[in-house]
Amino acid sequence: MAVKNILETIRDTLAEEMRRDPRIVITGEDVGPRGGVFRATQGLFAEFGPDRVIDSPLSESSIIAVGIGMALHGLRPICEIQFADFIFPAMNQIVSEAGLMRYRSFGTWTCPLVIRAPYGGGIGGGLYHSQSIEATFAHFPGLYVVAPATPYDAKGLLRAALQANDPVLFLENKKTYRLVKGEAPDSQYVVPIGRADVKRRGRDLSVFTYGMMLHECLKAAEELAQGGVEVEVVDLRTISPLDKETILESVARTSKALVVHEDNLSFGVGAEVAALIAAEAFHDLDAPVLRYGAPDIPGVPFSLPMQSFFMPDAKRIAESMRWLAEY
Repeated sequence: MAVKNILETIRDTLAEEMRRDPRIVITGEDVGPRGGVFRATQGLFAEFGPDRVIDSPLSESSIIAVGIGMALHGLRPICEIQFADFIFPAMNQIVSEAGLMRYRSFGTWTCPLVIRAPYGGGIGGGLYHSQSIEATFAHFPGLYVVAPATPYDAKGLLRAALQANDPVLFLENKKTYRLVKGEAPDSQYVVPIGRADVKRRGRDLSVFTYGMMLHECLKAAEELAQGGVEVEVVDLRTISPLDKETILESVARTSKALVVHEDNLSFGVGAEVAALIAAEAFHDLDAPVLRYGAPDIPGVPFSLPMQSFFMPDAKRIAESMRWLAEY
């Protein structure tokens, strides 16, 4: 079982699944001979040809619309959005067409569509290549939203997404692409959509997070452990639907909760998790539910010092953890 980074894992999993299921096709900007802007589809065009790895026009609404058509005609399309920031021209197709397909047809039609989108900041991408879009799309029922943070979870969740009969927005934090490495077994395992994972056990407080922030939270937790504070770190993995059971069980164990995400603080995933805990675990709490996220400014700055100010990191997450532990 080789150690791979997340990008290699996604590329290998795409190839494995395309060999397994001839219905799987990929379309998106530059996904063909170039292999995508991040090289996530590198080598797939050579192996599977232009009928299954299809370079699209520069039109996100068209990419998703074509994917919906493919799904309705028996294929299992993967639509790549080059950067998550560019997904909004396809909002109507995703939310009002793909996401509503099963509901508006009384269960007669399904839309097995996977939308891959690199999201998040921290790579010097500036305003139009750094956005976090998960909270926006998690608001709409009918659409799964997943955000793996490790190679193991990336492979298992991608396989689960390709087997689902409803649309899945598969978010890949681009800072983790080459930075995060780990083992992903060669077996055909699946990580179920909708299941969180406790990545670090603790007794003093629970931290709920996902994506690149998982790794920052784990660093912060190790720092607090030096002072005798044991932090439980829960990787949500799926944004919609949330794994309520795992969240509430963790809070029941520790009695304190912090939610961390790199998206803007207000109206984000953290607000939903905090509301869930306040409503269903109130009597387990020994402190207020805290959120920590990026400041509420329009985008991730291009300037590296300003980008560092914007992005949550282990040092500042540890400060929030410490305040909550001492409450």
